[in-house]
Amino acid sequence: MLLKRLSMLWSMVRGDARLLWRALRHPQAPAWLMPAALVVVVYVLSPLDIIPDFIPVLGVMDDIVLIPLAMRFLLDRLPPGLRADIAR
Repeated sequence: MLLKRLSMLWSMVRGDARLLWRALRHPQAPAWLMPAALVVVVYVLSPLDIIPDFIPVLGVMDDIVLIPLAMRFLLDRLPPGLRADIAR
């Protein structure tokens, strides 16, 4: 059951990452998208976290929750025409 949920979460994150990548490469991408996406990438690569990783379970959970939420937040803020273009 847990493995199925993790697999579903992974496929959703992977799909959102692909859509975000397409949006970044699209000629009509808003100017704010690149810096916002860079903030997400820096957070992923940064050793600094909201909850430190040495705290069991919670340290990893913030990354598992915040990264998909941040990507979905960025995708939801895209103009409707751009969203339709990248969804194809």
